[in-house]
Amino acid sequence: MATAGTMVKGGFYFSLDQWDILTVSGKEGMLPGLAGQRYLRLPVLAVLLLAPVLGGLFVVFLPFIGFALVLQHLARLSLAGIRRVGRALFSTVTPAARPGEVHLVAKKQEKPGAGKDKKVD
Repeated sequence: MATAGTMVKGGFYFSLDQWDILTVSGKEGMLPGLAGQRYLRLPVLAVLLLAPVLGGLFVVFLPFIGFALVLQHLARLSLAGIRRVGRALFSTVTPAARPGEVHLVAKKQEKPGAGKDKKVD
């Protein structure tokens, strides 16, 4: 295992942090990346054997990945619609009183002298 910034032999290296394969050309070269980034040297024979297998797996699973992404998008849209309808329904069903507000329910007091007997002719 090698880290970024070290001199290594030429070949294929797999970045354990970024899941990326890079090549070092020539007999020797320096591994790029941030300090502490780890690389694993891959044998040339393993790369040659695994490349067609990984390509075939990509071709086989690509339609399933597309279906999964479409279903995920539809699920998110339907959840957003359900939430919107739920909020609208909840706001219509809840009472108008708001917590923390004071509602005085006492009757209005009459002004003095307003309710005195009137003369009836």
